Amino acid sequence: MCLAVPLRLVSVNGTDAVGEVGGIQREVSIMMTPDVKVGDYVIVHAGFAIQVLDQKEAEENLELLRQIGEAAEQKQEAVRSRRRPDSGHDPD
Repeated sequence: MCLAVPLRLVSVNGTDAVGEVGGIQREVSIMMTPDVKVGDYVIVHAGFAIQVLDQKEAEENLELLRQIGEAAEQKQEAVRSRRRPDSGHDPD
């Protein structure tokens, strides 16, 4: 499964840019979105900026991704708890 992620551009140089999300920076090709500028939000898929977003839309997408991540962590913890012999869970 592939996931497109919103990034905020922190530098632009020709058809290359650097995007940032959550303190992590990634190199991005902006060949498909040539009119972007520093500070713009873009959806990145497989290293390519494929769509420009406004800030509100980007923040909404990032919040949804955060919620998905939290739900996945909670589910993993529940599975781990069931596997622990000292969890007090009776498998029968």
